[in-house]
Amino acid sequence: MERLGVLQIDSVNVFARSHYMPLFSRLGSYDPALLDRVFLSRTTHYVEYLAHEATFVPIEDWALWRFRMNAFRSRWESDPDSWLSQNARTIAWVKDELRERGPLRPAQLRADAPRDRGSWWDWDDVKQALEHLWRIGDVAISGRRGFERHYALEEQVIPAEVREREVTRDDAVHELVRRAAHSSGVATEHDLADYYRIRDRDAVRAAISRLVETGELQPVQVRGWERGGRPVPTWMHRDALIPRRVDAAAILTPFDPVVWFRERALRAFDLDYRIEIYVPAHKRRYGYYSLPVLVGDRIVARVDLKADRASSTLQVQSAWWEPQSRPEDAEAIARELALAASWQGLENVSVSGWGDAADAVAGALHIGRGGVRRHVHAREMSG
Repeated sequence: MERLGVLQIDSVNVFARSHYMPLFSRLGSYDPALLDRVFLSRTTHYVEYLAHEATFVPIEDWALWRFRMNAFRSRWESDPDSWLSQNARTIAWVKDELRERGPLRPAQLRADAPRDRGSWWDWDDVKQALEHLWRIGDVAISGRRGFERHYALEEQVIPAEVREREVTRDDAVHELVRRAAHSSGVATEHDLADYYRIRDRDAVRAAISRLVETGELQPVQVRGWERGGRPVPTWMHRDALIPRRVDAAAILTPFDPVVWFRERALRAFDLDYRIEIYVPAHKRRYGYYSLPVLVGDRIVARVDLKADRASSTLQVQSAWWEPQSRPEDAEAIARELALAASWQGLENVSVSGWGDAADAVAGALHIGRGGVRRHVHAREMSG
């Protein structure tokens, strides 16, 4: 987490929820219960905020996001037609309930909804109130039960010394750009702005200039990173390493920082990625929730995975080659699929016939197209 800075949260659970995946990609078959205890239970270490999309961030960074909270508050409170301005009664009731009762799940608020107060009450309004209050920093997430959030007032979750810390907007942006550079290693201005979704490009440029002046960033050129025939301005963090070779293989979530910014994924890996969750099934090219596969320093394939718990099978619903793939990559993909199945407690792996890499992946797993390999384990595949 110190390297990543943020861990993006996503509810899609067809294989594994996205926030479990970056740690699997880096650490291998870890116990997901460890993540639950550190991130989902009421914790003094991490809290949720819109640091990219909804993400886990260190709780001591809460004040670092005050500039974003204040921007939401200023925009909504200054607009008499905004939802926040139009629903002051609901906002006040929700805050009173949290103040009196402590952290609550939305279902607990719903159970005690004031049914006798007239037509003002609507359950969707309460959900919106919680989300608006979270965005402006009056409410924080104190943990989750399963995947359901517990909401609490800011002071019930965030320590006083953290809440009271003063961080100017310029200092916050500078620190976030510095962290984005450290996490990225090599990055363009757009890469650094997207990492924490900073829309003020002038502030990003000012932060880059300061970091260059202090020697934390140095300008570099990356072969192939060009626009209009000219090199794209790029910077490397002073702590970044340039290895002689990369011996790595990993299945990535689409929300992994390695590939979550489409422009960077295309520039670095020739990976043109779009999530097809909302595309009608008959129009999907790669599958519902295809996952990029890294081998070495290349994205070589994408696989659409589904954990079928009833049959204890990891279903490879499609497998596709990427432009940087090589024939021998099928063996590395097979090992990662075996590891993924073992991590999820699944005994079998099956491969459908959909995708130009399906036959090669099935062959590397020693199963026929559409067949099932039983009792697959990473150690067995590596042998």
